[in-house]
Amino acid sequence: MKLIIGLGNPGKKYEKTRHNIGFWVVDELKNEISDKDIIFLKPETFMNDSGKAVKAMVSYYKIPLENLLVVHDDIDLPLGKIRVSKDSSSAGHKGVQSIIDELKTQNFTRIRIGINPCLAGRRASHKVDTEKFVLQKFTKPEEKQLPGIIKKAVGEIKLLLDSCP
Repeated sequence: MKLIIGLGNPGKKYEKTRHNIGFWVVDELKNEISDKDIIFLKPETFMNDSGKAVKAMVSYYKIPLENLLVVHDDIDLPLGKIRVSKDSSSAGHKGVQSIIDELKTQNFTRIRIGINPCLAGRRASHKVDTEKFVLQKFTKPEEKQLPGIIKKAVGEIKLLLDSCP
């Protein structure tokens, strides 16, 4: 059994914000994958309390942590960049930190999706207010890129699933 978690915030107010890209990817995965051995979860807790829902599902279904995959936004990556990481720190992402705190380990796989258009080809030269930025909606030009970004993330996850028994 595998557990794929999409991180985001519940409610209409947040549904189109940068922080919810994990939700969108999981929604698309559910449309494309029909495997009874995969559970998809979009926690109904707020981002910073995601660990409670994840811990409950891991415990209830007795999911081995090597079968846990967390999909989330990453402000430190350029818009559309996908990075897979395993056994890494939260790097300041409060939703991921909540999961690490609840599970008492960081040894799980993460699909990090870049949401920062200012990093395209360079490092940020100024500090952004992370909390404000992740709760903003994508701009119209960025919205046009989202279907491709989501498709790319789904492709990466499918490759991961195919390579793991």
